Formats: sequence, structure tokens, C-alpha cells
Amino acid sequence: MTGITILLVALVAVVAVGLFLKTRNGAVRATTAASGTTNSRLELLSSAGVSSPNGGPVVLHFSADWCGPCAAVRRVVGQVVVSMADAPRPPVEIELDIDKEPALAREMSVLSLPTTFILDGGLEEQFRVSGVPSAADLKAALVPLSGPHEPKSENSG
Repeated sequence: MTGITILLVALVAVVAVGLFLKTRNGAVRATTAASGTTNSRLELLSSAGVSSPNGGPVVLHFSADWCGPCAAVRRVVGQVVVSMADAPRPPVEIELDIDKEPALAREMSVLSLPTTFILDGGLEEQFRVSGVPSAADLKAALVPLSGPHEPKSENSG
């Protein structure tokens, strides 16, 4: 009887942890940096080619050749970046291979793939996404960082 009780408790715990992790997957979560971006992080970002040429937000996503869901992130981020091309400070998309930039991934605490970051114009982390974000959530996080945004009219021209 004790064995069955232990098995049931373990099963409930595993299901609870699984449900918790599922609710976080793909969620755009605001991050709070204690004292801004460190010099070592800025150096690693710079050496990896991460910059904000127009002072707008940067969508930085880590991926790998062996990561299946990373292709979905690529599509979602690309779609959102194109849809915001007319923003005052349009977002810039940068994809980095975790196998080629392990030091930066370690510095940014990337524990799983895909992981996406939204950085402001000063390359400070504002949001983090583990998994595949929805286009609506990603755009909602980017709009305030890109300045006022008016969507393109399909029948203007």
C-alpha cells in the first residue's frame, strides 16, 4: 500500500511540474535586470554582431541546426519584424547558433532551445521567451519599444 501511495504522489508531482512548464512555454515574460547590462554581456553581444543600428528593439533568438521548434520561431519572428517595418524604430532580428556562441548563451542563461530575447535600443534585456512565442504576444512586447506604430493599409497606394 505504501508503494502505491508513493507512486501516486510522484505521478501527481510530475503532472503538476509538467503543467507548470507548459504554461510558461512560449510566454513573453518581462525581465528585470538588477543593474542594467554588464560590460561583459555588452562585449559578448558586440562580438557576436548584435547591435541596434536604428536605436530600436532587437529580437535575439538562439537556435541550432538540431532544434526543430527553432524553425517555427524563425517564421514567427520574421513575420512580426516584416509587419513592423514601417515603425519609427523597427525591430531588428538576429539569430545566433548556440553552438557557435556558447559564452553569450551562458551569460544570458539560455537553458533550452528555442530561447528568444527582446532587447531595447541599448541592448538591455526587456523580455524573454522560452519556446515558440505567438506573433501577437511578440508584437505587443515590441510595439512600445519601437515607438508609435501605424499598421500599413492594404489598399493604400
